[in-house]
Amino acid sequence: MSVVQEAMPAAARGSRDATVKRFALTDSIFHGLTRAAAILVLVLLGGVAISLIAGSWQALSTFGFSFLTTESWNPVTEKFGALAPIYGTIVTSAIAIVIAVPIGIGIAVFLTELCPRPLRRPIGMAVELLAGIPSIIYGIWGLFVFAPFLQTTVQPFIIGLFKGVPGLNMLFAGPPYGIGLLTSALILAIMVLPFITSITKDVFDTVPSVLKESAYGIGCTTWEVTRRVVIPYTRVGIMGGVMLGLGRALGETMAVTFVIGNAHRISASLFAPATTISAAIANEFTEAVGDLYTSSLVALGLILFLITFLILAIARYMLMRIDGRAGA
Repeated sequence: MSVVQEAMPAAARGSRDATVKRFALTDSIFHGLTRAAAILVLVLLGGVAISLIAGSWQALSTFGFSFLTTESWNPVTEKFGALAPIYGTIVTSAIAIVIAVPIGIGIAVFLTELCPRPLRRPIGMAVELLAGIPSIIYGIWGLFVFAPFLQTTVQPFIIGLFKGVPGLNMLFAGPPYGIGLLTSALILAIMVLPFITSITKDVFDTVPSVLKESAYGIGCTTWEVTRRVVIPYTRVGIMGGVMLGLGRALGETMAVTFVIGNAHRISASLFAPATTISAAIANEFTEAVGDLYTSSLVALGLILFLITFLILAIARYMLMRIDGRAGA
């Protein structure tokens, strides 16, 4: 009997040690897999960057810094400059974000604070449906429906409205083509709006009810609760949604290609045809003849990569500043 009593604890200890070893092995495998996934992301990012640099080296070494400051893009004479696509990319994305952010935040506030409960689900589903529409559908709709409407109705009215107004008459000058910078920016705003709205609504839902109820309890209006409680509490999430929308706008290809006009020139008018980096690459890569032509298109891709990286870095810095002020 005493032998059995002495053997049982030893068996239990052996089982416990085996279980601990199994858990330790599983944990080490888990750590190894997660570390490998993180390293894989860095490897892929580095591989893309190296490939872009290698592919664009001929164009960069041939044109130098003037590649960034030259508007000319002539495949016949092999004179290439990226200024016009850079200008088009930045202008269309900036206008799209300026339009989409306040509207998206307004829709999110309505859905979380003001919308009647029976309407919340249908409106939320409509927003998600907009996010799921392929970009080529936006492009086709923009080319055959939206652009003709702007050409015959909106653009002539705006041209006549601002005719003779210094500054604005140049910004909205020229014949009403329908397509152009403003049209593509409006299409981009429609495309990024559901992303900003959806993320903003989700982060608004994370605000504790006790904070909003306390604000309402001391007599705050819905506007005051939104401005002083909801937005400060969720500013990091809102910034993330804005950056996601901006990233989508910067890299959008098909919808912009349909409605921007694809002209390698810079114009002060928002109604003039233009081009973006992604649209130029999509239009011309299959037709590129010669190593220098191909290298110039790859250089455009490298510039877009750097612009996106720079914007994300600035956004990260802004978030750090916001967190620092909140911690102080």
